[in-house]
Amino acid sequence: MKKTKSLYHGHRFPAIVISCAVRWYFRFSLSLRDIEELLLERGVVVTYETIRCWCDKFGAGFAKCAKAARRKPANTWHLDEMFVTLRGEPYLLWRAVDEHGAELDVLVQKRRDKAAAKRFFLRMLRSNPVPRKIVTDHLRSYPVAKAG
Repeated sequence: MKKTKSLYHGHRFPAIVISCAVRWYFRFSLSLRDIEELLLERGVVVTYETIRCWCDKFGAGFAKCAKAARRKPANTWHLDEMFVTLRGEPYLLWRAVDEHGAELDVLVQKRRDKAAAKRFFLRMLRSNPVPRKIVTDHLRSYPVAKAG
């Protein structure tokens, strides 16, 4: 029987230190220098450049595990849109949230029409199971997008 090598084989630091640094970086949106400082407080001397390499190497695997562990969306979705200003220009922010408050999808664009609503619906339904109930703010383009 062939023994497989650890994912962290050949690294100077133990797996727990590497995984903790990568998780902090992606979960809490800390800078690499912040993580370097947090590890230094715990007695681990490592440079921010090393942490960047760890995040590049192990980040995709952590994201895949986190996405798999996330619970499935609920049966009731709430859809709304609002205007936001980016660089002095008005944009439309489309947002879908399930009944537990988990954000399902977000789309930012210039237009507010049937095609935009349809694109948002299709993108959402590709990545999530079909909901039992959809609550909207009665924008006229929603029923057209839902039907198409």
